[in-house]
Amino acid sequence: MSPDSLLILCLLLFLDGATFAFFTTPLLLQYGKFHPPWQVALAGGASSALGSVLQLLLLRMALASQHPWMRRLTPSREKLAAAIERHPSASFIALLVARATPLPDAPLKLVAAAVGYPAPLYGLAIFLGAVPYYFALAMIGSKVKIPTWVIAAAAAAIAIGALVDMWRRHRRSAR
Repeated sequence: MSPDSLLILCLLLFLDGATFAFFTTPLLLQYGKFHPPWQVALAGGASSALGSVLQLLLLRMALASQHPWMRRLTPSREKLAAAIERHPSASFIALLVARATPLPDAPLKLVAAAVGYPAPLYGLAIFLGAVPYYFALAMIGSKVKIPTWVIAAAAAAIAIGALVDMWRRHRRSAR
């Protein structure tokens, strides 16, 4: 199977959606060079939405877990309460709009998991929000044809930046 196949993109977007979604933008820019933007948007949006639903369900289980090792992986009750206070309703439109923009949707995802937002509705909102955003990024990728090394370097920079940010937050909270 070719590394530029639509199936590989779908697998990568599923995994990205199920984890931290660091690589969505670079993936869409890269695969926009190989496939029509509408295919990337529809197939990629569906794959990403399925991964996001899996993440939502896992986060819901983690929040409900009483195992000490799971509690270390979940946000503190204070962080959860702050997220719920900042985002009192994880409504369908809010989820859709958050996914349709480059803004981080983690606080809404956390609220959705905490309040037991229905997974099928969550997935639909993520899919509908992803399609126009993914189409735009794939279109940019098809027109601009950014060299693969530039996209890979940007993806690495995003990952390193996110890891440094997580490390800094961990150090501050340990004090």
